Amino acid sequence: MPKITLKKIKPVDKNYFAKWWRDKTLLKLTSGILKPISDKKITKYFLAILQSKNDYHFLICADKKIIGHISLVKRKDNWHETQIIIGEKKYWNNGYGAKAIKILINKAKRLNISKIFLEVRPTNLRAIKAYEKCGFIKSGVKKYPKNKFLPEVLRMKLNNTLLKTK
Repeated sequence: MPKITLKKIKPVDKNYFAKWWRDKTLLKLTSGILKPISDKKITKYFLAILQSKNDYHFLICADKKIIGHISLVKRKDNWHETQIIIGEKKYWNNGYGAKAIKILINKAKRLNISKIFLEVRPTNLRAIKAYEKCGFIKSGVKKYPKNKFLPEVLRMKLNNTLLKTK
């Protein structure tokens, strides 16, 4: 198995995001919004990632090859939401996402982040299995009635004992 590492995102990495944010297969698994995204919007979203002060965004690398993106986004009440995408499909189903999540959990411990959750499409069974393997437990369904592409998500929380420092 290639060595999985997380690296800081740089301005030159924008093309990876442009590719992933336009991939219909990935979009069906995540937001569900399949209409084309403009270059202007990609630049806007990517700059928000680069300029974020409260959030942590990393590229996922397999032996230095960039294969995805993972983040911890600060939410209310000291909660952080994690989001991950393995954008390069040939790396799917090999445990790379789970490995990246475990690395991110270790980073969260060092940053004294004690509460992590995620939201996942209820039909994305591959992702749910990976999250459970990493210590996330199902905590309920969240409804988004105004989102016709993703009206509900499965919410999962990281078992807090995994974030306790020893």
